[in-house]
Amino acid sequence: MKKLLLSLALVAGLGFAANAQTEGAVRKLSVGAEFGIPTEKGTKDQLIAGGSLQFEQPVAKSLNLTLSAGYLSSMVTGDTKDAYKALGWPTSAGAIPLKAGAKYYFGGNFYGAGEVGVAISTETGGETAFVYAPTLGASFSVSDKSSLDFGVRYETWSNNGSSSFLGLRAAFAFGL
Repeated sequence: MKKLLLSLALVAGLGFAANAQTEGAVRKLSVGAEFGIPTEKGTKDQLIAGGSLQFEQPVAKSLNLTLSAGYLSSMVTGDTKDAYKALGWPTSAGAIPLKAGAKYYFGGNFYGAGEVGVAISTETGGETAFVYAPTLGASFSVSDKSSLDFGVRYETWSNNGSSSFLGLRAAFAFGL
């Protein structure tokens, strides 16, 4: 957790040092890697990893609508993984999150976003969950039509129960 906070502080420092134009008023398609840590008790030996695509359509100077799709895998790690294997239980489960939302750019490179949607299980007998995810992030131009995007979110999946995770997305965005 300390490494995550240090990384966020580093990204924020780079944002203040960068001299870039407002990122919001550009149509983009980004490709990103995603990582997450579950926030519930008893999930210390789990890790979430995957990838996603996100499309942004500007509707105002600092406001973009977003559509995203991806794949996330929740994996059991450490001693718990060995125990699951010994019992013949699966050590990972996959899901396809499909979300829509909005991203508001403030202070040039920084943004706040919110998305809602569904997460469709890829497992046999799996369920579909309602998803919502508030995000804070930063986008840094690397050329006229491309940028690096870093976001931290708290994502919750609700179906019969509820689960949530703290997620990090690092992406490369192409201007369209």
